[in-house]
Amino acid sequence: MTGTASTKENVHSRSGAADSRGLRAGVLGPVETLAQSVSAMAPSTSASLTIPLVFALAGNATWFVYLLATGSMFLIGFCVSRFARLSASPGSLYTYTANTLPPVFGVAAAWGLLLAYLATGASVAGGALYYATVLCRQFFHWAPPAIPTLALVCAVAGYIAYRDVKLSAQVMLWIEAVSVSLIVILLILLPAHTGFHFDTTQFRLRGASFSSLGPALVLAIFSFVGFESATTLGGEVREPLRTIPRAVLQSALLAGVFFMLCAYSEVLGFRGQSGALSSSTSPLHLLAAKAGVSPLGVAIDCGAFISMFACVLACATAAARVLLRMAHDALLPALLQRTNRRHGTPGAAVALSIALMFAATAAMALNGDTGFTMYDLMGSLSVFGFLTAYALVALALPFARRALGRHSRLLAATSVSAVVVVVLIAAFDLDSTADAVHGRIPYLYLVYIVVGLAWYGLRRPKTGNLR
Repeated sequence: MTGTASTKENVHSRSGAADSRGLRAGVLGPVETLAQSVSAMAPSTSASLTIPLVFALAGNATWFVYLLATGSMFLIGFCVSRFARLSASPGSLYTYTANTLPPVFGVAAAWGLLLAYLATGASVAGGALYYATVLCRQFFHWAPPAIPTLALVCAVAGYIAYRDVKLSAQVMLWIEAVSVSLIVILLILLPAHTGFHFDTTQFRLRGASFSSLGPALVLAIFSFVGFESATTLGGEVREPLRTIPRAVLQSALLAGVFFMLCAYSEVLGFRGQSGALSSSTSPLHLLAAKAGVSPLGVAIDCGAFISMFACVLACATAAARVLLRMAHDALLPALLQRTNRRHGTPGAAVALSIALMFAATAAMALNGDTGFTMYDLMGSLSVFGFLTAYALVALALPFARRALGRHSRLLAATSVSAVVVVVLIAAFDLDSTADAVHGRIPYLYLVYIVVGLAWYGLRRPKTGNLR
């Protein structure tokens, strides 16, 4: 892909068509498609684990940080949705980039997106271990063994992802619907029990430091990553050129509203508590006790554990389809592009995705890392992969539109703004590194991308132009 003509040919070759690549076509409806994106974000997890971390940096501005994050993700989501109106393919953001920009950019997007889904899956598998430990200690005064617990979570998620994409979507849908509903019920009961009033200190951002908003924004962004994963379902969705763009934008907006409500309510609810929100291991459980509904807190903790499982499932589903598309483009062995005739799923790609997620978390467990540490470190790594894919898609959008004769200055300005936002987030992330372990993550990611590009260089005679 070296010029406008080839770009136009590639864009047109995908425009208006769903590319199923051997997957079961048209089996998912709008709600099931939305469930993929929502589950990949695991919103109930952020309410329990991420918001306290954001509060530690932003204080009373926590809700405002999530407002900024919502605006940033909606801007990126707009760029993604414009591409999703043109084509539907299992490769999602990788496909959008590879069909428009020179091959090296497509390769970078492919490896970045693959790592993003795999690292997020490993992160939430660690989160599932964390909540399994919390619940077992609460009820049985016993901590479950790490590696068997991780193996069970990954194996069940892998089986469902292999068995049926429709079943996978329905499982994710019900898990997240119940988990989020429990949290919403708590947010309604809390002011009803304690008395409703506006927290002016939050609206005035009292005590918030501008210098801390950048690092806090990086943490808030992690709550949203995966919101675009509906695009990986490609031809498996009915009317994909309409359904997928809507799912991307809806997931960003719905999650943003949910996170802001949770942030405001948690900060308000912890006023007068003996412990701080930033140090709480289960903030929603404590707020449920404050509202006089302690059993609801236990249910929310259970919901958070199951939500972590749903996110592992969502990430395995997304990563497998990226692997499938990379194998079709000869970036990876041809074995990974095979789909099961009975189930219409990429069995080998699902197995590899789950195996890599388990291997990463098992290695950390053997190193003595806790589930929360896995959630933290693997999540920090995944952000760089997502940011790479987001930036390249936003960069590619004006070129794709121009190739189709639909150039728009407003859209080009939106694209540039999205790229700038991603670069700023990455800069904040690099600047906010607080310890040596987190400080090594950007360099590990850079080495990973360089190795991926070198691998492409070695296999280039087989790959030709990425299409």
